[in-house]
Amino acid sequence: MKEILNLLFEHKTLSREQAKEVLVNIASEKYNTSQVAAFMSVFLMRSITVQELSGFREAMLDLCLRTEFDTNETIDIVGTGGDGKDTFNISTLACFVTAGAGVKVTKHGNYGVSSISGSSNVLEAIGYKFTNDKSILQKQLDEAGICFLHAPLFHPAMKSVGPIRKELGIKTFFNMLGPIVNPCFPKYQLLGVYNLEMARLYNYLLQTSSTDYTILHSFDGYDEISLTSDFKIISKTKEQVFQPSDIGYEKLKQEDLYGGATVEASAKLFMNVLNGEGTKAQNDAVCANAAMAIHCVNSKVSLKDCIAKAKESLQSKKALNVYKKLIIN
Repeated sequence: MKEILNLLFEHKTLSREQAKEVLVNIASEKYNTSQVAAFMSVFLMRSITVQELSGFREAMLDLCLRTEFDTNETIDIVGTGGDGKDTFNISTLACFVTAGAGVKVTKHGNYGVSSISGSSNVLEAIGYKFTNDKSILQKQLDEAGICFLHAPLFHPAMKSVGPIRKELGIKTFFNMLGPIVNPCFPKYQLLGVYNLEMARLYNYLLQTSSTDYTILHSFDGYDEISLTSDFKIISKTKEQVFQPSDIGYEKLKQEDLYGGATVEASAKLFMNVLNGEGTKAQNDAVCANAAMAIHCVNSKVSLKDCIAKAKESLQSKKALNVYKKLIIN
């Protein structure tokens, strides 16, 4: 590790092979915690390269508990986190709305590191039991249209990194890896990022993959469609910029999206939205993101129709029924 750190401190970058080897060694606990913390800190001070991210991703996927379901015609809906906006769990709620609209969701997520309530925090708070038992997850996917892959159960080799990330308390390159190392390899991906540099990085990486993806970025720094500003969407075939009004929504204020000061408050807000008791702003933000997920899977269906499907899923309580089926299982 000393050689690697010295190389990085000289402002050099890693090849894909070097990056993969370092991450494998981190997983094997070949380095001490100070060395790992120093290594992670490098990427807080400079941008990660496509080759480095590709190598880290390859290592993570090689080391993960691969879990393939009866179909890979599913979507993962995830934000990178780290935008510092303290929003409610928009992406996770969008998963339930998307599943309620008939699109199967295999969400990969974790506890919040730089936020109060990550997807795992809120799902645990509303009664979901984490498992890596494929038969249970397959049953949830079949009956509820959704299942959740709690990252620590599928990336056991990264167990040693968790405490270091928690102590640092800020986003690291592992935040960037989470959205692209789903162990069930879904065909579709809706991926939210908090800056355009990261959007370009993911676009370069995913262009060569078999994944059909949509990358989202709101220009005021949200890693999802916040409806608080114009936003950009990127796919394999095009890039587009929208105003909220272009997709039939009013512009929101940042305070409309606040997620609460505790996990319990976030969970209460989460259930309020599913129960039809969310504010118009909360409902609009969730449905806008769910609509993009539905459109990612059904690209031939107009975005307008996808928005209608998302709204119907939430308003008719189909999304709530997804939750009920998921918890029963």
